[in-house]
Amino acid sequence: MPKQTLFTAALTAAALLTALPAAAHDFKVGEMVIDHPWSRPTIPNRPSAGYFGLENTGEAADSLLSASTPAFGRVELHQTSETDGVMRMVKQDAVPIPAGETLSFEPGGYHVMLFDAVEQLKEGDRFPLELVFENAGTVTVELVVKRRAPKKGEMDHSGHGSGHGSGHGGHGSHGEGHSGATTN
Repeated sequence: MPKQTLFTAALTAAALLTALPAAAHDFKVGEMVIDHPWSRPTIPNRPSAGYFGLENTGEAADSLLSASTPAFGRVELHQTSETDGVMRMVKQDAVPIPAGETLSFEPGGYHVMLFDAVEQLKEGDRFPLELVFENAGTVTVELVVKRRAPKKGEMDHSGHGSGHGSGHGGHGSHGEGHSGATTN
């Protein structure tokens, strides 16, 4: 089966498996709630990033250990940090989520780096992302491709037949300066 056909089949299967949670804009595995997963449109030969909220509703700490997707050749957990006025993207082996806390994966902070897009992703596209947690287990979420970050409290009506646009605002530039950033 050609690579493109496999990719399309994987996306279709993920969309069918996650159709119910997508309507609610969040996903749950164990005590972890993953809220509003999204990514920006891809730019040829440039990495992209995935964003979402992680809420640990449990009484024990957990950690995000890894992420993967058939939509990109390589996926890494990263955190943006500033040292002496220089922004850097630092690869993380794991991201701890304390008990009862919420952690945002957002531009300028933690994020999932997405390298080597299989195909160009445009606004409105969706793709699966598998997240592996130390205690909660594994869950596949669906990232919605949008040009701008969702604002807190706004609903995403795209893909629900409401006739509304995404209604999200936020950061207008692609990525987080990954083109010139140092990655460790």
